[in-house]
Amino acid sequence: MKLAILSTTNTKKGDITFPINEAYRPDLIKRSVLSLQSRRRQPYGADPRAGLKHATNVAKRRRKYRGSYGKGISRVPRKVLSRSGLQFYWKGAEAPGTVGGRRAHPPKAEKIWVKQINKKENRKAINSALCATLDVSIVQQRGHHVPKTYPFVLADEFETIEKTKQVRELLETLGFAKELERGENNAVSLLIITESKTLAKAAKNIPGVDAVMFTAVNAELLAPGTHAGRATLFTESSIKKMEEFL
Repeated sequence: MKLAILSTTNTKKGDITFPINEAYRPDLIKRSVLSLQSRRRQPYGADPRAGLKHATNVAKRRRKYRGSYGKGISRVPRKVLSRSGLQFYWKGAEAPGTVGGRRAHPPKAEKIWVKQINKKENRKAINSALCATLDVSIVQQRGHHVPKTYPFVLADEFETIEKTKQVRELLETLGFAKELERGENNAVSLLIITESKTLAKAAKNIPGVDAVMFTAVNAELLAPGTHAGRATLFTESSIKKMEEFL
């Protein structure tokens, strides 16, 4: 797919071929995003010894000292509080139905929350999400407001921008004014993929906008909430790096 290269004055400088051609696979994209999210999940669980920190030694067998056999009481674990001869004062303990007892099925900290995904599937998901960013119908379905010239590539002139104000003004010049307003309402806005740390640092201060190096691109950035089609701008250098990487 050929994309136009636009300068800072919103004029066409040439064309460049997008190096990836992958079918739209929302199932793989969702799996990749959920895998990333699962790795950030904080494990939690109850203390393994909770409700079990006292002794309960009441026998259930006949002719057994300190036993409850033949007393007409249920076989609930009990702890002895006091005794007089063979008469005991005890109360239920440890069992889930007793005061201070353990929980029946508490959450366990050793549970594995991470959802695995194969490397090739993950790569295919990222490639699919990258191609989805160039499909205007999918992008608009996510609620993004893009100009009629979308999709296009930013010329290398953008790589040298250092001020957030300049980035915002240029994006408005390119036709993303309404999209930037959307980002101010805590919505996910543009994603800029660049090879310049200078541009990435300047653009990330705009509300809703993410700017990352090509090496840091993942499925969650391209498809927030597992929904592909985020409005994305590539710089000319990042496209060339992408070709080398592939």
